[in-house]
Amino acid sequence: MLKTDLIKSDCPILKREAKNHPLVYLDNAATSQKPRQVIEAIADYYANHNANVHRGLHTLSEEATEMYEDARRVVAGFIGATDLSEVIFTTGTTESLNRVAFTWALFNLQEGDSILLTDIEHHSNLIPWQIVAKQTGAKLEYIEIGSDDTGNIILEKFKDKLSSLSGKVKLVCFSQASNVLGTILPVKEISKAAHAVGALVCIDGAQAVPHIPVNVQSLDCDFYAFSGHKMLGPTGIGVLWARKNLLESMEPFIYGGGMIDVVTLNDSTWAVLPEKLEAGTPHIAGAIGLSRAVKYLRNLDMKNIREHEVIMNTYALNKLSTIEGLKILGPADAQERTGLIAFSVDGIHSHDLAAVLDTVGVAVRSGHHCCMPLHKKLNISSSTRASFYIYNNTDDIDRLVEGIQKAIKILGKNKLKNLEY
Repeated sequence: MLKTDLIKSDCPILKREAKNHPLVYLDNAATSQKPRQVIEAIADYYANHNANVHRGLHTLSEEATEMYEDARRVVAGFIGATDLSEVIFTTGTTESLNRVAFTWALFNLQEGDSILLTDIEHHSNLIPWQIVAKQTGAKLEYIEIGSDDTGNIILEKFKDKLSSLSGKVKLVCFSQASNVLGTILPVKEISKAAHAVGALVCIDGAQAVPHIPVNVQSLDCDFYAFSGHKMLGPTGIGVLWARKNLLESMEPFIYGGGMIDVVTLNDSTWAVLPEKLEAGTPHIAGAIGLSRAVKYLRNLDMKNIREHEVIMNTYALNKLSTIEGLKILGPADAQERTGLIAFSVDGIHSHDLAAVLDTVGVAVRSGHHCCMPLHKKLNISSSTRASFYIYNNTDDIDRLVEGIQKAIKILGKNKLKNLEY
């Protein structure tokens, strides 16, 4: 069991009020709050070790380099990477996926090839593939979510789809966990089926790494992307993990200092991994902050974090299901989802609901959550999303439910249609 009160006390921002109410932060799927240990690690770097990394021979540069590369070791261990050169620091999941799209897919796909996606993807794992398809002539194919709106993929259907595309599908891309439905997808089984027809597998792990144990070796994927800011770390830092042979075959995403071997006036050659793919001055403080966040999570144990979120899911699903007119999106089974619940309320727009919740200090997300095609399929323009993390408890869920009931009393009388704003 997590000691949520102690964890909450580690996060300075959770001590503040919002609209004269104690803050209840339930927007963790967008970004998590930061414990003081992470904040202090970043401050310590800037106060005592600030220098550019690599190649510097003075004390500060050597210290900064060791801290930066130690962060790579910590992150590699956290996700089960066996080779440090396979861990590439990026600005976040979005950049990581774009790197795969524009430095691997763009050079390896052609007309007649297929990219297989699901129709529940975040725009970051959809738009890059749309662009690649337009530029290469490759075709986008989709696995549809279940008719019960849970986002579950029926493996037999998936295998049938792969079989029908055998010889054509070159890349399979999907989120390990949906940022709207919360559904956790069976990565191992999908990877095995994809590899059986010769396709590579690219995983958006933004909503998975903060919440469930992840080991890229056991998942048997080829590319894996995630962000630091959703897992207690700072913004602007993320990771692309990929198999070394793939990274070595990829062209750099950005060119400049730090990623070169030899430069002449007419030509250049590239450094070895990971420097080849990390041009310019990296987000040193971000990597150090992410490392400290990983250590914090490891100290709690990801299994305990997962157990806590299942408890929160169970409690929240039970409470929310009693509210008349509220429809929960995603699995009814708390074990089948990460710690988030998106929902709609009859006659009330998600933005209006979120605005009322804000008046009582409850922070949630409203809108399409960068998943417009999914919301269109569900026949709603938007939804409200409450997402939990290690510092949330059942009292926070009670405050959420009270806020929703208040919103229904205020807004329900108007019977507003769920219109686009």
